[in-house]
Amino acid sequence: MIEVLEAGAEAGADALGPAALLASIRASRSIENTEAARQLDLAARWADLHPPESIHTAASFTVAGCEHEEPIAGPGTPLIAEFCVAELGTVLGITSVSAKKLIGHALELRHRLPRLWSQVHSGRVPAWRARAVAEVTIHSTPELTVEAAGFVDTQVAAVAGKIGPAQLDRLVAETIKRYDLAGVDPAADPEDGYLHVDPRHVTIHDEDVHFAGTVRLEAEIDLADGLDLHHALAHGAATQKALGSEESLDARRAKALGDLARTQTALDLLQHGDAGATDADGLPVAREVVLHAHFDATISGDTTVFERTGRLEEGQRLLLLEQLRSWCADSRTKITVKPVIDLNQEKCSPGYDIPDRIREHVVLRDRTCVFPFCGRPARGCDVDHVIEYDHDAEAEGRPQPGPTETENLGALCRFHHRLKTHTAWRYRMTAPGVFEWTSPHGHRYQRDRTGTTALDPPDPGPPRIPRPRR
Repeated sequence: MIEVLEAGAEAGADALGPAALLASIRASRSIENTEAARQLDLAARWADLHPPESIHTAASFTVAGCEHEEPIAGPGTPLIAEFCVAELGTVLGITSVSAKKLIGHALELRHRLPRLWSQVHSGRVPAWRARAVAEVTIHSTPELTVEAAGFVDTQVAAVAGKIGPAQLDRLVAETIKRYDLAGVDPAADPEDGYLHVDPRHVTIHDEDVHFAGTVRLEAEIDLADGLDLHHALAHGAATQKALGSEESLDARRAKALGDLARTQTALDLLQHGDAGATDADGLPVAREVVLHAHFDATISGDTTVFERTGRLEEGQRLLLLEQLRSWCADSRTKITVKPVIDLNQEKCSPGYDIPDRIREHVVLRDRTCVFPFCGRPARGCDVDHVIEYDHDAEAEGRPQPGPTETENLGALCRFHHRLKTHTAWRYRMTAPGVFEWTSPHGHRYQRDRTGTTALDPPDPGPPRIPRPRR
């Protein structure tokens, strides 16, 4: 009966006209906004359940690496117990960093932007707009006082949150001026005696690697520097074209920027007397960036044939063999080929310390931190003994419960390593590279090379009562 009704509902949706379909989409978005506001409220309540006092125990000493209290929003918001973000994140299927941001936004809105908080829960402002404002007020430099945040709240609430990023930036800059938060002597600048927010920055988004093997670069620099860079890139692009390059102007300008970086690196190394390998022009090998590319290959006699696609560790992205060849063709690129590691062959070592060969095995097998939903690259993680190594076992003549072997090791970023060590979170390896985690509240997750799967049965929700036939 229920299946028949669901099929009928789908058929009804297909039969909707344009006006009814738009109305249905609008209603769906309204439900989505309502639930997003509810999630903010529940995130704030989760923080209320984990104040700093929840960390303190009867112990009179602090163990290195243990949980501490942490501010995750602006001045005037309550502190929280650091590790509480992890369980909220896993339940929502997001990273601990994202969960921390969600809680921070909730506390910022509730305590420092109360008008906007009220508008979110009345349905006048969608949660995502309010969170964008909270993100700016939390990370303002210099930081906004409670009074300054209240001023921003008043101004934003007056327009029901309908404010764009540029307007918000100007509002925060005006607020910093109004409340003299920069601590600048007004006489120091006769034209603008309070604050000039320095917007200069260069940000390379190296964690967001495009499938084409590129990354975005965002910068705000002095006008004179910008003009100089523009001329340098134009000259480099023109030089490439004169040498026969058929690439687009944008591609040649991008390559010219890389050439500038490599040339500067070479000059720096030469100035410091580097005695390493040199190129034909006498300059040392300049490219210092290390990329880890993995390709499957077929060996036939003396010939090795690589697959056309592989994997780039940095950014966990697809990599084309042609891209790798183009990078290696640069005259200042140093190439290192490492021997193949058989991930199916278990490796072990006596003692507690983890040799490089075993660490490399774990890095290649796990790829990222093995905590649920964490995506930090394994190469920058700690290698943890899943079953704790007993340093006294050998002296006391007992078998070692937590040997240093690949089937008892997992990659954990520092935050989740501390979480596992100092909280009730527990995990075990059910197969090589497959981990089962249990949270303090009993939620279970499986983590493997494909990602994270919640093992708890889904919430069935309220029972559905079929409609009576007419």
